[in-house]
Amino acid sequence: MPKITIGNRSVDVAAGTRLVLAIEQAGIAIGHRCGGYARCTTCRVAFAEGEPEEMTAAEYAKLSERGLLGQYRLSCQIVCNHDMEIADVPMTLESQGWTDTGPAPEPTVTPDPTTLPRATLAAQSS
Repeated sequence: MPKITIGNRSVDVAAGTRLVLAIEQAGIAIGHRCGGYARCTTCRVAFAEGEPEEMTAAEYAKLSERGLLGQYRLSCQIVCNHDMEIADVPMTLESQGWTDTGPAPEPTVTPDPTTLPRATLAAQSS
């Protein structure tokens, strides 16, 4: 079982759990205003350790569009299959003053769970 650590909180999750859901399991009300479809970036996180080398095309496109590529990752697009340490979860219910975090994300990555190396995605978008 992968261990996900956010600050002083850790949670063991089943392999294949979406990171956004693992962060919620750790008791952090992370934003997912688009419901986990890589449209809004409210589920963005910064990694301390264990950042995956691959990403979905939807994540790459949204982070590039928002000027966040290389700074953050979208937790709705990441599957927990190894230990990860999250350095920052900037958009939470409390920090944003929302009344809710957004529609519940599906258990599996949406829209397309296929991941590719970032260099491949960069070449495709050129």
